[in-house]
Amino acid sequence: MPPFIISGTGCSLADLLYTNIDFGGKPFEKYRSRSPGDGGLVPGKLVFAEEIERFSGVGIHEILGEITGDSTPASRNLGGPAVVALINASQLLSGRDDITLTFIAAAGDDDNGAFIRRTIAESTLDIRHYKVVPGDSPVTYVLSDPRYHDGQGERTFINNVAAAWQLTPEDLEESFFAGDILLFGATGLVPRLHDGVTELLRRGKELDRKTVVTTVYDFRSEKRDPNGRWPLGSSDESYRLIDLLITDREEALRLSGTSSTEEAADFFEGHGVGAFAITSGPDPVRFFSNGSLFAECSGNLPVSEEVGRRLASFTGAGDTTGCGDNFAGGVIASLALQLAGPKPGAIDLPSACALGIASGGFACFYLGGTFHERRRGEKRDAIEPIYEAYRGQVRSATPIIPFDRMIANGGRR
Repeated sequence: MPPFIISGTGCSLADLLYTNIDFGGKPFEKYRSRSPGDGGLVPGKLVFAEEIERFSGVGIHEILGEITGDSTPASRNLGGPAVVALINASQLLSGRDDITLTFIAAAGDDDNGAFIRRTIAESTLDIRHYKVVPGDSPVTYVLSDPRYHDGQGERTFINNVAAAWQLTPEDLEESFFAGDILLFGATGLVPRLHDGVTELLRRGKELDRKTVVTTVYDFRSEKRDPNGRWPLGSSDESYRLIDLLITDREEALRLSGTSSTEEAADFFEGHGVGAFAITSGPDPVRFFSNGSLFAECSGNLPVSEEVGRRLASFTGAGDTTGCGDNFAGGVIASLALQLAGPKPGAIDLPSACALGIASGGFACFYLGGTFHERRRGEKRDAIEPIYEAYRGQVRSATPIIPFDRMIANGGRR
């Protein structure tokens, strides 16, 4: 049998963290926003590098030098919703040699690009078709002021799209569309790919592939029209071409132009999305399937009580960075396991969401979105008891496939 393939594309970047920045100091104030949307810095918000350059008339590296005092980053991590989700999926699929994962993105030929590719190479993702171009790689500069908000702390983000501008729909060649699952991950941070996603989804469906879309806050569309509904590709045809949409509540509201999770769910259902999962931080996950890929279902799943119990006594270093991305990776891994498992049988969306909830919860116990394994299977083994505890938590309301059966053969019903 040929391998089952997950083909992914979207955002990958380097997160560069600068600590002990003074948001009240003269260097930061020099580049602080004067009016909404002018491209200046706003504590707690993200601005694109090209916007702050237009705002100030100064290059991004000079701006950073002034604000940080020419200091080096305190840490550099692999970021980007698409690659974090896929690495999590690959870790959960450890030992399943019949399932392979490929990833296509763009990076520059600089040191950050080498770091991005080197870090991805530590996983099992196939990056042979990764696009490398001259110039800067995509990065997010994270400026942290621990004294802001009376000591509560705050961060400000500058995203440099850089080489990601050069990833286009034409870069997704036959090898990408050979995938059984096609993931278009957080393309809002890859502008030309995002604008062409409708046509890419259409091509995928013409080839009878399973299409998965994950979203990210669309700062570009928000700046263009703060009150309008965000576009997804060239038209709303995109929605009926999506087998599985994974989004968070805020992004769901902005994509649908609605004001509640239920209204957003109605919008996605009405526009023909095959299945969706809407996360909402500590609140329940809203899920739905029209029966076209997953078995028909609709409802809500709570967050993990086991994760909450562990966090209450947790004294290590961790944060919520990447929880949503790891949720997506868990759902994708379960989808792959169920599709690659024995047939026939219905694919179970609540079980896929359960693996996502366990994965997203586990992300609270380490820094950054990507978990760096010391051995193959380490993360899978750590998530198994969280998943099994979650099965017990929701057993009376929602039966969930046991972990060992899910990992071994997909647990198809």
